[in-house]
Amino acid sequence: MPLPLPEGLVCGVDEAGRGPLAGPVVAAAVILDPARPIPGLNDSKKLSARRREALAVLIREQALAWAVAEASVEEIDRINILQASLLAMQRAVAALAVRPQLALIDGNRCPRLACPAEALVGGDGRSAPIAAASILAKTVRDELMLALHARFPMYDFARHKGYPTAAHLAALREHGPCSEHRRSFAPVAQLSLWTPAER
Repeated sequence: MPLPLPEGLVCGVDEAGRGPLAGPVVAAAVILDPARPIPGLNDSKKLSARRREALAVLIREQALAWAVAEASVEEIDRINILQASLLAMQRAVAALAVRPQLALIDGNRCPRLACPAEALVGGDGRSAPIAAASILAKTVRDELMLALHARFPMYDFARHKGYPTAAHLAALREHGPCSEHRRSFAPVAQLSLWTPAER
């Protein structure tokens, strides 16, 4: 059953990357075009990587407007991950070429926006615009982590995207954190070593 598409200029907003130990948190905002529905939209976590990539192309081509923004590792460490996620969402909505009449936010907290906003728990599985935003945010963040993998191959970011897997934690213990690790997160804060590239 297709996810419902709200009436009017409604943007869906979602983020990717709250849980990882490294890399930025990325948010996306999407206003879908009712005249150009995109079949198969769903929570990005329930889609294969190949399906996410294909849908991301369609979203960019067919949406009325879309934007992606991020909050850096430095911002995450300075203001905490929740506030950084809300900041990234705020930036994504502000970057839209079309001003929405309403923003639907995945989760239970809304960023401060220039338009009315409504939080929707589990929204990425209940709302087409939020699902579209979740797909864009996830695919863009994965691309960023692949770029970080090229810079810091010892952590294998390409495989785990910065999440605290056993292999990532083992690499952290062996090499210490790099500049893209979130030092406010406990598993990173507990390590005082630095990578040779940062000495």
